[in-house]
Amino acid sequence: MSSTVSRARSTHRWRTVDLVTAAVLGVAFGVVFWGWGVLYAVLTPVFTAVPFLQSLLSGVWLLPAVVAALVVRRPGAALLAELVAATVEALLGSHWGFGVLISGAIQGVGVELAFALFAWRAAGPVVAVLGGVLAAVLEGVYELFAYYAGTWTLGFQVVYVACFAVSGALIAGLGGWALVRALARTGALASFAAGREHRG
Repeated sequence: MSSTVSRARSTHRWRTVDLVTAAVLGVAFGVVFWGWGVLYAVLTPVFTAVPFLQSLLSGVWLLPAVVAALVVRRPGAALLAELVAATVEALLGSHWGFGVLISGAIQGVGVELAFALFAWRAAGPVVAVLGGVLAAVLEGVYELFAYYAGTWTLGFQVVYVACFAVSGALIAGLGGWALVRALARTGALASFAAGREHRG
C-alpha cells in the first residue's frame, strides 16, 4: 500500500523541466490568444449576428490547458499554462482586460478535472477530448451568466454551450492531441512521456 502511494507521489512530483515547459507553453499561447482576440474584435459584428459561430471557434482558448496536461501530466499543469496564457494576453492588451484570468482559471480547472479522472496517467485522444469538453462547458456556462444573463432564451443558451463543447472537443481536444504528437515526433518532447510514446 505504502509503495503504491509512494509511486503515485513520485509520478505527480514536479521537475524543473515540467514547470518551465508549462510556463513556456502558456507564454506562447498567450501571444496566440492576443492575436486571436484581435481577430475576434474585428469579427464582433459577425458574432453578434450569429452568436453560435463565436462558440464554435472558442476551442482555441482551451488549447494551452490541454497541451500542457498532455505533455507535463502533473496536477496543476493545465491550470498553470492557461493562467500564464491569460496573463500574457491581458498584458499585451486584450480588449477583455484582466477578466481573461477568470476564464483562464475556469478553463484550466475543466481540463484538470478530466485528467484527474485518470490520475494524470492516460493521455490519449479520449482524455484530451474530455478535457476540452469539460473546460468548454464550464466556460460556456460562465459566459452565459457573466455576459449574456437574461438576454437569451434557455434553448438558445443550451445550443450556445453545446457549440462550445463541440469546439472544445475538436479544436482543443483533438487539435491539442495532434499538436502534441507532432511536437513529439520532432524530438522536442524527449524529456516527457509524450515524447517517448509518439516518437518515430
